[in-house]
Amino acid sequence: MSEPVTYYNRYTRETETETIYGEGFLRWAYEKPMGRVAVWALVKRSLFSKWYGHRMSQWKSRQRVQPFIEKYHISVEEMAGDPQRFPSFNAFFARRLKPEARPITPEPEDVAFPADGRHFAIPDIGTNDGIFVKGVSFDLSALLGDAALAERYLRGSLLISRLCPVDYHRFHFPVGGLPGKARLINGPLYSVSPIALRERPTLLWENKRYITVVKTQDFGEVLCLEIGATCVGSTHQTYRLGAEVAKGEEKGYFTFGGSCVITIFEPGRIKFSPDLLEQSGKGIEMYARMGDVMATKATTF
Repeated sequence: MSEPVTYYNRYTRETETETIYGEGFLRWAYEKPMGRVAVWALVKRSLFSKWYGHRMSQWKSRQRVQPFIEKYHISVEEMAGDPQRFPSFNAFFARRLKPEARPITPEPEDVAFPADGRHFAIPDIGTNDGIFVKGVSFDLSALLGDAALAERYLRGSLLISRLCPVDYHRFHFPVGGLPGKARLINGPLYSVSPIALRERPTLLWENKRYITVVKTQDFGEVLCLEIGATCVGSTHQTYRLGAEVAKGEEKGYFTFGGSCVITIFEPGRIKFSPDLLEQSGKGIEMYARMGDVMATKATTF
């Protein structure tokens, strides 16, 4: 029997066991030899995810909405729309929430979590000995697809925000500033579930991803990345190029599937929240919601 996946919940202050959508298939696909062959041959390829994403956009898929809400205890009260009126499962999956459901930390020196999810902080990328499992060092150059850019951020701070299928799937700007154009780096579409990451943490810098540079007054240039994954129909950028954004403003959304957002800061710019640092130091992800405090501005920069 494989070990359960656990995380620390900021709000209950307890360690909880994650309910993983499609857990049986994921354990077969990433923990068994035949499953790994299937992943390499089919599941990681974009055609598979496009096909599945297309299915989730069809009218018939709306029949999945109510059972999904009930099984995973999705809060209907937080939704901006009526769950009975979504035209497809993907429309439900990319749902908006009422503004009061995700208040944005108001303090100017605070950095907000960019998404709901399970978060893992690396305060100094250059001295990090490993990520999640197996002592695999984080390959920043491969992630960014730019050796010079990676050198600039090598001693910076990094946050991995892992979204499960049961989470709110819109992602937001952690700070205010002027965002540039999202740059695409093509790659496969492996799962970013904890089961897959345990077996292959390198997939974070192998998968298809987008990188956006946000120029800020107080935090330097912040890198915002969205990582594609198996069954993610697509990543949609909704911000307006050339326009300033406020902290917590929507950047975009994922359609169906588990996904991942990575935020990278220049050296010495921020200090992660104590509870996030504590849990990450123990190799444990921490659940927190979009808009809550992720870090504060460093005073010694």
